[in-house]
Amino acid sequence: MAKRIIMAVTNDLLTDQRVDRSCRALQEARYEVTLVGRKLPTSEALEARNYRCVRMRLMFRRSAAFYAEYNLRLLIRLLVMPADAFYANDSDTLLACRLAAGLRRKKLFFDAHELFPDVPELENKPRVRRVWAWVERRCLPRVDAAFTVSQGVADEYCRRYGVKMTVVRNLPMSASFAPQIPSSDTRNNKPYILLYQGAVNIGRGVKEMVDVMRLLPQCRLEVAGDGDLLEEMRDYAATLPWASQIHFYGRMLPKQLHELTGKASLGVCLLEEKGMSYRCALPNRVGDFAQAGVPLLATGFAEIRRVLEEYGIGSIVGPCPKVKEGESYGRYLERLASAIMATLQEWETMAQEERARRFERARKELCWEEEKHLLTDNVAEVLPIG
Repeated sequence: MAKRIIMAVTNDLLTDQRVDRSCRALQEARYEVTLVGRKLPTSEALEARNYRCVRMRLMFRRSAAFYAEYNLRLLIRLLVMPADAFYANDSDTLLACRLAAGLRRKKLFFDAHELFPDVPELENKPRVRRVWAWVERRCLPRVDAAFTVSQGVADEYCRRYGVKMTVVRNLPMSASFAPQIPSSDTRNNKPYILLYQGAVNIGRGVKEMVDVMRLLPQCRLEVAGDGDLLEEMRDYAATLPWASQIHFYGRMLPKQLHELTGKASLGVCLLEEKGMSYRCALPNRVGDFAQAGVPLLATGFAEIRRVLEEYGIGSIVGPCPKVKEGESYGRYLERLASAIMATLQEWETMAQEERARRFERARKELCWEEEKHLLTDNVAEVLPIG
């Protein structure tokens, strides 16, 4: 019989591409995978997948009540579902998975998508941060294998808890993209499309991009993603004289997002200096833009800088400012506008052969097809197939 892995995540499964790729890779490696998440009143139906999906309806949708209910309901399921191993995605699923693994004497895997206690949303919530740090401190030393998205996160978790993590970068499937390298007679079309994709959350540079459009009349900003600040940013942008240059798509299915990404002139990945989690991040959009053949302007934190400099597929800017008003903020916007136009002009005048060469290598190496064996090989060491 195939070894059975139950994977847990706190979202509604619809757009979490990393978790989907991990489940598919394990299923293809001849494990029997069940993914457990939640179902919101607004959740759309899932398309057919090569693994089983279970979505729980919960009473609470956020805060401590949600996490308590989710972990309790998850634990009850894990105690009765046939399984050989449990796989926790991020620290908010770890407690239930650890308890179930201990009580049933099963294997436990953990995948850290970020430094969970250090996310910006918890910056001013010291008690909540201490709770998640306690969960990690009690559970992580007992996992059988651990994975994460970047070397920076791996190094920090090793420093904190002595846990060795295998880096499995959050990279897209190359087969999901149809790269659009523009020809010399089409890439001068205006307006330039600046694309932000990802969660519209605190510290992600969305407000900065909305504000800088005042200085970029030749550009259009498209924002693809859901998040805590989506409605606030949408309402704010609507009040501005340059509102016609900005469009918010909200949450998009992966296929729709890939098509939109390929049409962009420039991708943007701006982060604020909001703790270790952002400084160690390698956002999945870095790989998405590489696969689509779209240059990227990004904050120069170490993991992002390493990729952009190694492949020559983008430019670096400083972190977003914490104070978003006044003269210093205005000067930052001017520098940002200059960096955007300089990057656009660099790629517009670059020889077509050079552009193709850079992205050809990036697409070949920055893809899930080259990365997934790091996951499946390490799982197989702990949980041999047969």
